[in-house]
Amino acid sequence: MAAFQHCLVLSLILALALSSTQMTWAARQLLQTVPTMPALPKVALPPLPTVPTIPQATLPPLPSTALPTFPTAPTLPKPTTLPPLPSTQIPSSLPMPTLPTMPAVPKVTLPPLPATSLPTIPTTFPSIPTIPTTMPTLPFFSPPPSN
Repeated sequence: MAAFQHCLVLSLILALALSSTQMTWAARQLLQTVPTMPALPKVALPPLPTVPTIPQATLPPLPSTALPTFPTAPTLPKPTTLPPLPSTQIPSSLPMPTLPTMPAVPKVTLPPLPATSLPTIPTTFPSIPTIPTTMPTLPFFSPPPSN
């Protein structure tokens, strides 16, 4: 089934590529063979109609009655003392678990440094050669003398 889908997608892509090539050639042929269109005359547009005025609506006045009042929330009595916390005793007769012993880490020693000393970095650098700015003339590239 997957091979069929891959084949179908590949054939669709191939058909699209070939059809777009033919369409490009056809469009180019039409552009090269169709004569240019003459310029159309300018037509004067009629004036736009005026927008009619819309009458303004009058709103009724707001009622002047007072808003209803909400009932007051009842106040709760404030506790003077907090209730005691529940007491749970941790038995002290349980043995404490022991931690596992960690293996000893071996001591690492670095190898000795080589007996030869490191090369020294030069502090002065050689000068960069200059590039000539004039081209030498070669006799066989020069033009022949005029008579």
